[in-house]
Amino acid sequence: MTAVARPPVVDIQSVGKVYAQGDVVFEALKGVSVQIGQGELVALMGPSGSGKTTLMQIIGLLDRPSSGAYHLAGRDVTTLSENERAEARNEDIGFVFQAFHLLPRLNLLENVEVPLTYAGVPPRERRERALAVLERVGLADKARNLPSQISGGQKQRVAVARALAGRPRLLLADEPTGNLDTRTGEEVMALFGDLHAEGTTVVIVTHEDDIGAYAERVIRVRDGRIESDRRQVPKVAHRPPAIGSAP
Repeated sequence: MTAVARPPVVDIQSVGKVYAQGDVVFEALKGVSVQIGQGELVALMGPSGSGKTTLMQIIGLLDRPSSGAYHLAGRDVTTLSENERAEARNEDIGFVFQAFHLLPRLNLLENVEVPLTYAGVPPRERRERALAVLERVGLADKARNLPSQISGGQKQRVAVARALAGRPRLLLADEPTGNLDTRTGEEVMALFGDLHAEGTTVVIVTHEDDIGAYAERVIRVRDGRIESDRRQVPKVAHRPPAIGSAP
């Protein structure tokens, strides 16, 4: 396994995951150990059924390992209660999904504010933080627009802003370009590259080699194990002149 010089945000040791349905037992992960350091841009890759989605769900505290240990930012999260896990997710992890999950009746600013509302952030601070992250992703001028009034690439940028609003230690993106055309997908990958350059830890779950090429490190999962873990010179995403304008 590739050594990680930076302090690990994700530290998974000998993690196994078993699913049982009646007499059928499926071992999705088999003694997986992996570390992801502060500020890394990592692609987590593998074919369907490889275990990468299960590993992503464990990293994101959406599922529990059957065995092994998981430390998130130095904290043992393996045996947390459901309430403690929800709190840790809210504090430490920002999620970006393929389907955007924007609320259609809320404008972009209000969509970004939603997780801050659940976190109990006061209204004034909530509004300021939401505007700041919309500015960061280049959409402050569209804060009052509804999701139906913007492009697919812009919707994903709003989803990234919403994830960043909570100031997470880890940004976890699951197939973030899956619903986007090539040009718009490159815009989103350029944004992830910017966040990485600013020191954000980014893990992108993808099955696409051309998306994995943008990462500085690629972890491949197959048959429930880490098949390879290598560093590479990342491809640079070049933004088209009109960012986020593709329909």
